[in-house]
Amino acid sequence: MNTFERVADLPLTVESVSRDRRESDTSSGFLRKTTIVSFSGDGEVGHGEDVTYDAEDHDALADTPDDVFGIKGSYDSFSDFSAALDDIDLFPTKDPERETSRHYRRWALESAGLDLALRQNGTDLATAVGRERDPVRFVVSTRLGDPPSADRVEMLLERDPNCEFKLDPTSEWDDELVASLAAHDCVRILDLKGKYEGTDVDQAPDPELYERVVSGFPDAVVEDPAFTDETRPLFDGHEARVSWDYPITGVESVEALPFEPSWLNVKPSRFGTVQSLFDTIDYADERGMSLYGGGQFELGVGRDHIQLLASVFYPGGPNDVAPSGYNLPDPPADLAVSPLEPSDDPSGLEF
Repeated sequence: MNTFERVADLPLTVESVSRDRRESDTSSGFLRKTTIVSFSGDGEVGHGEDVTYDAEDHDALADTPDDVFGIKGSYDSFSDFSAALDDIDLFPTKDPERETSRHYRRWALESAGLDLALRQNGTDLATAVGRERDPVRFVVSTRLGDPPSADRVEMLLERDPNCEFKLDPTSEWDDELVASLAAHDCVRILDLKGKYEGTDVDQAPDPELYERVVSGFPDAVVEDPAFTDETRPLFDGHEARVSWDYPITGVESVEALPFEPSWLNVKPSRFGTVQSLFDTIDYADERGMSLYGGGQFELGVGRDHIQLLASVFYPGGPNDVAPSGYNLPDPPADLAVSPLEPSDDPSGLEF
């Protein structure tokens, strides 16, 4: 039995639907907005978080009735609930600002439905799929400012000398900065963002930058390089360090990569459906790929969900699932340190 089959037959009933807007400043210099979706039924509540990045899409959703998607009803199985979503227009008043948001919103509804189904059936995710919840190793994802400096990394290391990081190199990184960061031996992932297009964090393929970080951090995982005639040769012999994030939306997307990967960043909202996510995790496990979780500045239950998935499926990875407080411009001093411990008595998708 594959992982999805272990939850596919759970029945659920949705009696009411509600939504709640969230917003917060971030260390990356933008105001993050998300929408919490809640389904209630049989005395239980399931939650999901729409991590669509564009405020216009959240504004358009806020101006619609709570059950605009027509989700209320009883479903014989979670797979029936998921199939019903195939026929629903998730952006009923306007097209999304970007196509990736269709998967983000679909995941919000799917995760809320799965959370509710698990709770109504008196179980939690780990129990349902026959796994354990283990302590979660996490890394802190942060950008280094403009002009970039090691100040934020060093501030967090002063609070926790064992803190590990996922950083986003830019063409402004010079040899001195790389050497300063490398000396701390704390950088586990370098996200080159070479696959992003039309966002505020696009980083064009830069052979000098790629060579600088590949050689400067010889043990770090290198995520989402953009391969060109100039940059591809820089990874000869380093293929086992390359990871992929932005392109990964399901098994077919993994099979379409330039070579079979050793690493994948698993961001559940990129997959849209629970089945696509679980099928990809099974596919990667069968082939011995190393997985780690990815975050998207979640402001509510979505953070709990990505921590749970890491706990159940890839607890030892360099998981970009740090508590949300690490994303604040001025993070509080009492933040939890890695590893995160799961709760004692979970229900649904609780970590």
